[in-house]
Amino acid sequence: MSAPHPTGTTADGPRGREVRLTRRWQVDPGTVWELVTVSERLEQWVGRWEGDPRSGQVELFMTAEGDDVEGAECTVVSCDPPRSVVLDTAVGDDSWHLSLTVDHDATSGMTTLTLAQLLADGAIADIGPGWEYYLDRLAAVIEGRDVHAVSFEDYHPSMSDYYAALA
Repeated sequence: MSAPHPTGTTADGPRGREVRLTRRWQVDPGTVWELVTVSERLEQWVGRWEGDPRSGQVELFMTAEGDDVEGAECTVVSCDPPRSVVLDTAVGDDSWHLSLTVDHDATSGMTTLTLAQLLADGAIADIGPGWEYYLDRLAAVIEGRDVHAVSFEDYHPSMSDYYAALA
């Protein structure tokens, strides 16, 4: 596998300037929606959540980083199945505002996932490469490749300067 290249861009979002990362696949949008919202599917590439999302609160465990990780409380700000979910969460001392949007073009059959995070949410030089890594793990799941072949060392620190320049 060749070295990955950073793909993030910035744009104005509903709460301010965001970094946005996009991935596209020739796959049913329901597949992507399940992979970003169903705990057992989410765990294949990033982690799992526990709790009742209907309550507006879940706890997220980033198990891709290891089995012994602490959970992070996530507030479900909005959820419009099967199109978008918006979350607020705390990672360490930082608060994060995340949105995931699934769009489908019926003509081409392409499904697009866009992940957006407020730039003000923390150190983008670290966050951007991290999302690239996780989204490429998601791509591996969708494309039937070995998710463990995606190595964080290929993303960080090599992409950090690119993301720092976006801030």
